Amino acid sequence: MIDQRVTLKALAVAVLCSYATYSVAQGLGDTPGPETPSEIAPLEADPQILLNRLGTLTGEGDAGEATRLANEIQERWTHTGSATLDLLLQRGIDAMQDGDFVRAIAHLTALTDHAPEFAEGWNQRATAFFLTDRYGEALSDIEQVLILEPRHFGALAGLGIILEELGDEQGALRAFRAAQQIFPAEENVNRSVERLEAATGGRTL
Repeated sequence: MIDQRVTLKALAVAVLCSYATYSVAQGLGDTPGPETPSEIAPLEADPQILLNRLGTLTGEGDAGEATRLANEIQERWTHTGSATLDLLLQRGIDAMQDGDFVRAIAHLTALTDHAPEFAEGWNQRATAFFLTDRYGEALSDIEQVLILEPRHFGALAGLGIILEELGDEQGALRAFRAAQQIFPAEENVNRSVERLEAATGGRTL
């Protein structure tokens, strides 16, 4: 039971705490040729188009491009349009990475109070709540994320992690499958689906 808990915590860090800048995302792919920027600019301007494309990348050979797209989507999701609010988000993420969850939750609560329509604020606070075992509050924040951005694959994966932690394997499988449909190349989610299908016989209610 302890080993399973450690595994779920590690999965939460891998899936939920990821925060990539656009420069990092660019570095994951090949160096673009002269014609590439004009070709990809419309795609990268709209996260919804990126999400559509992400769902088509399913093979092993697609992993690098899928990672680049997922990082680009995450980067787009981290912008509020306000430098002050972006700073609150960054401070919350930095505090969480430092293990200072009290400070992280304080910053992220200030962010959700001032920008309740900003999905990533709720998502990052859900992560902080989960990592401090405050599952009810984490689930409430994930609900807000999915109202604002139904295809937030990180929040769906987080939902799966929490439900599995709470012993709801069928609910967790549904959540992971939903995340898998959006980001089919995500290895952590795919492994979770396989594990839970084996545990439940592939059944969901």
